[in-house]
Amino acid sequence: QVQLVESGGGLVQAGGSLRLSCAASGSIFVFNTMGWYRQVPGKQRDLVATAITGGSTNYADSVKGRFTISRENAKNTVYLQMNGLKPEDTAVYYCHAHSSFSGKDYWGQGTQVTVSS
Repeated sequence: QVQLVESGGGLVQAGGSLRLSCAASGSIFVFNTMGWYRQVPGKQRDLVATAITGGSTNYADSVKGRFTISRENAKNTVYLQMNGLKPEDTAVYYCHAHSSFSGKDYWGQGTQVTVSS
């Protein structure tokens, strides 16, 4: 049973920083893609950043230059360093993992990030 467990969300003032962590358990295989999405009430879940095992990363335009995604492949763990936070970054952040072996996608339970102005 694969589980993704997130941590690191919270309340921060605009301009501040937070670091999200997501640890995957229950899989003996390394996920080829891990990343972060975010969602606000009434809107769709949007991509924030993804990282593949080869090292390539992808970011939403709105977070480029402020957020950094990184991975520890052997631990199936992904991080999101968020700097220069803005009120519009307020959302529930979800960890995502894709296994090319099983073809399945997995999601964490979500962690709330709130940025006050």
